[in-house]
Formats: sequence, structure tokens, C-alpha cells
Amino acid sequence: MKDDISALGGIRILELSRLLPGGLATQMLGDLGADVIKVEQPGIGDYTRAFPPMGKQDSGFFLVGNRNKRSITVDLKSGPGKEIVHRLAKECDVVVEGFRPGVADRLGVGYEALKKINPGIIYCSISGFGQTGPYRDIPGHDMNYLGITGMLQLTSRPGMGPQVPGPLIADIGGGTMMAVFGILAALIARQKTGKGQFVDVSMTDGSIHFMHSHASHYLVAGEEPMGGVHRVAGGSMPYNIYQCADGKYLTLGIIEDHFWQRLRKTLRRDDLPEDPFPPREEMERAKTILTEIFLSKARDEWVKILWENDLPAGPVNSFAEAFSDPQMMAREMLLHVDHPVEGKIPQIGFPVKFSETPGKITRHPPVLGEHTDEILQSLGYSAEEIDSLKKEKTV
Repeated sequence: MKDDISALGGIRILELSRLLPGGLATQMLGDLGADVIKVEQPGIGDYTRAFPPMGKQDSGFFLVGNRNKRSITVDLKSGPGKEIVHRLAKECDVVVEGFRPGVADRLGVGYEALKKINPGIIYCSISGFGQTGPYRDIPGHDMNYLGITGMLQLTSRPGMGPQVPGPLIADIGGGTMMAVFGILAALIARQKTGKGQFVDVSMTDGSIHFMHSHASHYLVAGEEPMGGVHRVAGGSMPYNIYQCADGKYLTLGIIEDHFWQRLRKTLRRDDLPEDPFPPREEMERAKTILTEIFLSKARDEWVKILWENDLPAGPVNSFAEAFSDPQMMAREMLLHVDHPVEGKIPQIGFPVKFSETPGKITRHPPVLGEHTDEILQSLGYSAEEIDSLKKEKTV
């Protein structure tokens, strides 16, 4: 029998963040075995605990993004509270915070302060625009950052303005994923150098990397990619979304010529152009033909036909369909965990599979302050000192 080894076993992470990007990043690291200690405001906690929809006590938003953590409540504005964080930092490998630039420093828990206590600390700050530049102090959220990168331009269609995208691309793609990448790289670097470092994650910087294929058109050819016009932004008929007879939609993802010729043969429509990316007028005519064709059968019937002919296509699923999809089930992308208050709660599965060190759920999303006594005791606080901190509302 193999030893039960986790990829990040022995790594301790101190989470000072609120809201989505930092919390989801530390959950992913916790899934890989890191011991995550989440510091929350007494009586309130992470703001996402109150975001709808609500469970019995905490919100679904919080419960799906905070497993594999321990929660301690600490008033960061108090002297004794700052001392608790300093003691924790001395025992931790990584700190993750999501305050606006400068706030952590004012609270006395910024990188420079914690580096003096623990020179090997890896300190990851996640913010909208990063710690430098003229926008560093401007408040913002996901859509603001996407607008800066030019991404929202690609959500438009001819005659229509930009649309609000559904997924939180900047928060998760630009923030969470880049933070995980940065932290893991810094941990590897520390193994080589013995030194910690500051990791500055900008959700805007991270988001612009999602524009790679579109940006190449501008950077190399000087072309401005537009939604509904650019090849992979709704402007081409072989790479688009079509409604079917039952009102549901399917995706067609054809870029290569051989797939396009196969589709023409499968549909038995010689009136479709031979070139998958013809001039604009012919493109619009072909799009009209495909629209009429796909309206002739139900979505799942079309998907079956297209897949049987080895064509890149698929359903536009609802969330109910997505979480019951055979592929999602086979990949265990829906899991469950028992919670002391909420009961059995669903969880999104692990995004990366490892043969030797798989992700695991070892802790339910914590009740606010659930591990306060346990963590303080591990730092050397006596029962009397803990009682005093509670009376002073430091924890």
C-alpha cells in the first residue's frame, strides 16, 4: 500500500483574503494537501459567507470555495490581533492577501513586516491592477478589469455594444489561477535559493493572457479584432453557436479545412462554400444556411450525428445538464462533503488529476472561527489568554 502523500503536505498557508480570487486559490492549494489557515473578521467573516444563495448558515458561494481550511477569527486592527498574525506568519510558508494595495502595510501585516519575522515567507498579493502603475489605487471588479484588457470588445456583435460575460474571467482566470501558478513557482524557487519573495498578482495582467490569439492579430497585423467579426469571436459560420428545433443550442467549433469538408459531406450540402472562411458576404449567406439546417432537428439529435462523424461540436448545457453530463461525472467534477451545519453539500471537483498525489477533501468549509481555539493553542496561547482575547473581541 502506498504511503498517503500529498503534493503540498507540510506547506502551511495563511489566508488574509476575502471574496473570490484568494479564497479559491487557497482552496486549490488545500486540495493538494497544504494546511490553510483562514483569518476572518470576528462576527462577520469572509464577506462571501453572506452572499446569496444561502444555506442554513453560510452561503453557497462560500461553501463551494472554502473547503480544506481552518478558520480563526482575528481583529487585524487591534494590537493583540496583529500579534496573532505575526505568530502565524512565523509558522507559515505562504501568505495570501487580497486587500487594496497599501492596506496590508497599514495594518502591519504587509510583506515587509512579515519578512522580518520569517525571511523565507512567500507573500502573494492579489489585486485588480497590481501594486504598481497609475491604476493601483482605483477600485474595481471583474468586468472593470476585462474592459481594460480589450476583452469586452469581443463580446459585441455588429450593431450591438459589448455584453457582460457570464463567467468571472478576471477573478478566476486572472486572479485565482495566476496566484496558484505564482505561489507554486515561488515555492520551487525557494527550494533552490532558500529565499522567500513577494508575488504581485494583477487580475488585469492575468486576464490579458486570455487574449493571446486575438492580440496576435493586432500586434502582428495591426488588425482590431471585433466580436461577431473575428473568426473565433462569432464572426465565422463554422465556429459559432446555433439554435436547434427544441429551442436548445449547440456549438460548432470548426477551424480546420478537413473538418469543414467533412461537415459539408455530412450535411450533404454542396451549396455551402468550399472555403470555411469565405469573404464576408458569402460567410453571411452560409451562416443563414447553417441556421436553417440546425433548426430542423433537436439539439441532442444533431450532437449525436456530428459526433458520429468525428466533428468538433457539442451541446450548450444548462447547469443542471453540465453537472449531470457523463464526461463531468466520469471526471468526478461533482463531489460532496459532510458539513456540521449545512449537512451534505456539493463541491466542484479537482481541476487537475495526479497519478501519485491526487487532490482530496479532508476538511469541510469551516464554520466561522471554528478552529480559533485550536490554532491559538498551537501558537502557545494558554486557555486563560484565549478567554481574555475573546472577552476583548480580538478573536
